Amino acid sequence: PGTDLKVTAIDFLKSENCRLHHTDAYNIKNLVVRRGKPFELLLTFSRELNAADKLALRFGIGENPMKIRGTLFSLNPRREKDLGGWQISIVKNNGKECLLSVTSSPRAPVGKYTLNVKTGTNTYKAENDAVYLLFNPWCEDDDVFLADEAKRKEYVLNDTGYIYVGSAYSIHPRPWNFGQFEEFILDACMYLLDNSKLRLTSRRDPVLVSRAMSALVNANDDNGVLLGNWSGNYSSGTSPMDWIGSVLILQKYYKTKKPVSFGQCWVFAGVLTTVMRCLGIPCRCISNFNSAHDTDENLRVDVYLNERGEKLNWMSVDSVWNFHVWNDVWMKRVDLPAGFDGWQAIDSTPQEQSQGVFQCGPCPLKAVRDGDVYLPFDSKFVYAEVNADKVYWIVENVNNEEKFIKISTETQGVGVNISTKAVGENRREDITALYKFPEGSREERESMKKALSFIRPSGMGPRTHFASIVPTSNVDSSSGDLREPVPKTGLQLEITNKAALYPGNPLELAITVKTSTPGSRTINLTSSCQLQSYTGKVEANLGYVKETIKLEGISETQVPLIIAADTYMKVLASAEDELLILITAIAEVQETKEKLTKETTMSFAYPPITVQMPETAKLNEDFTCDFIFKNKLNVSLDNCKLLVEGLGIFKMAAFDEGDVEPGKILKSKIICTPTRLGEKKIVAKLTSNQVKGISAEKAITIIQ
Repeated sequence: PGTDLKVTAIDFLKSENCRLHHTDAYNIKNLVVRRGKPFELLLTFSRELNAADKLALRFGIGENPMKIRGTLFSLNPRREKDLGGWQISIVKNNGKECLLSVTSSPRAPVGKYTLNVKTGTNTYKAENDAVYLLFNPWCEDDDVFLADEAKRKEYVLNDTGYIYVGSAYSIHPRPWNFGQFEEFILDACMYLLDNSKLRLTSRRDPVLVSRAMSALVNANDDNGVLLGNWSGNYSSGTSPMDWIGSVLILQKYYKTKKPVSFGQCWVFAGVLTTVMRCLGIPCRCISNFNSAHDTDENLRVDVYLNERGEKLNWMSVDSVWNFHVWNDVWMKRVDLPAGFDGWQAIDSTPQEQSQGVFQCGPCPLKAVRDGDVYLPFDSKFVYAEVNADKVYWIVENVNNEEKFIKISTETQGVGVNISTKAVGENRREDITALYKFPEGSREERESMKKALSFIRPSGMGPRTHFASIVPTSNVDSSSGDLREPVPKTGLQLEITNKAALYPGNPLELAITVKTSTPGSRTINLTSSCQLQSYTGKVEANLGYVKETIKLEGISETQVPLIIAADTYMKVLASAEDELLILITAIAEVQETKEKLTKETTMSFAYPPITVQMPETAKLNEDFTCDFIFKNKLNVSLDNCKLLVEGLGIFKMAAFDEGDVEPGKILKSKIICTPTRLGEKKIVAKLTSNQVKGISAEKAITIIQ
């Protein structure tokens, strides 16, 4: 064996390894493998490998890999396994070729590894051949192990999905392309890991990695991916409404290394889902309807109404968003007492600082449900989002002084219909029961009691932006316990719409007052209609109605509230956000002075986009996709843009369609060449000045 042993080539056997590791979809030339699972390498030597030859494969991560730091793993097939829990063995030694099997530790740091092979005094460097090591939900010893194959397909491998938006009783699926396998996305995630403050060895821990990524997806502290903007002015970037997926955002960020403008909560959650799935952590988007914000952890949101029943925004320090989107990630919590494994909430929308940084989670869903809100991370914050009370106050002007009168406390309105996409199906799954016990149940009361022992409930007075100057003599809060029961007035309010709420049509609304107990009553009813953004910010007061009604015995009456189209169309066309219709009703029984409030948010209805294309197409053969939209509204849609994207078929494209008059049909066509096999989805979105987002999608199966 006098001649030196040299490595002349390494074959990473990419297609076989990637198939076995469920990484064959990544659009990257490198080998991508998951930790804790064997992969094979074919080494070619200058001569046959003998028993006496020295051979070591050295996998290193970071700038300066060192064994002592746990960032360098030196594997020798003739020695026992490496201290870091990695293993290597010779599968077949045949002439100059040697087939090796390598298994990384299921606790290895994730990231980009370089490989050097040492044979005696010679070192072969695998240049430009970094091996990407990811979390492994298929491996029982990995903290992110998920036992169900259908769930792994959805939460790790599905690159499309829905984010649920709208309002609590009018929920819409918004198609979203996660695109975790597209070009540069994996590299963008590696760049984020490098930019995080995490030590290399901390990258083994999905708890720390998911927390770091919740910070890095927003741009607030660390030059992260997305700049949040809720101002209503997006002219210096892309409106949050104009994204249909994460791919363009992460590609642009990776290319410029600067935050991308602009995001709102569903965009942050969509991008964080992409990053988590790309790294191999099971993840899903969660929509919480009637989500409490900025409650200062006092579990209360104060809503101020004027004497017309219109919500006064400028007084509030806290708010209830129509919906808020965050993420759940799946992992073991070895850092916590037993019982808190499974789904954890993380949130990358910048709302409140946690340990000095805009980050949130991971917080075990079980801790939120059981009221164990002392557990890390940020469980008090998440608890308040799904459990706060809403306290309604009327602000009256008495001798030029503002007087606050408390009219009601709603204990069940916040945190309803918590939604995510169902596993393997295109439908909504309600997961409220994972976040909270049924309203009014014994478990809910016990959980609340436990939570309140860790959260300081506020005093009974209102919190306003200038609460310090409200003398207590001006506050009538008819004191009581924090969770006071709703007064039994024998009265019920219902708010309905008599016709579909199409932009350009009058909004035909009605308030129904019902009595359920005998006796005669005189009722003062006040009801208002406003337009607001999804964060609860009022954009316009559209009108109100005040009536006095007499009801005898068990009966009901209906009061119409009709808003003419020209009252709201200007606001709708000039706003850059998608606006919702807020209706608030206040009823006061003259005889007993009892008051009742009811509020409902409704979404506008839109005509659909149709996507026409074949059900199947052949790989690398063109097919045509048509997008058809008929403007069935009574108003012209100005400055229409059609946004389309099909992962594995074509990159995102935008078409300017100009103004579309009432009754006019818009047709666009795109010629596509599919580059990947399997079921693919094409997503389309139409935006205009008047209507911010009409979405459609269609699936196509690509065959050989």
